[in-house]
Amino acid sequence: MILQQLQNYLRNHTQTSLEDLAHHFQTDADALREMLNLLIRKGRVRKLAQKQCGSCCSCAPEHLELYEWIN
Repeated sequence: MILQQLQNYLRNHTQTSLEDLAHHFQTDADALREMLNLLIRKGRVRKLAQKQCGSCCSCAPEHLELYEWIN
């Protein structure tokens, strides 16, 4: 997967979770975080405050980690 594909996905899905990205691109969440951090440094993406789903404590962190396209 190249960075351009990630940018296009984020443009079309304004807010998305890391889990959704990993599923869509069939890649590791850590690899995606590196690319997302590059886009954050370039001012194209922002990481949203981690949402809370409740008190179950069983949700995967990737599901709660949200990113938003801002450019």
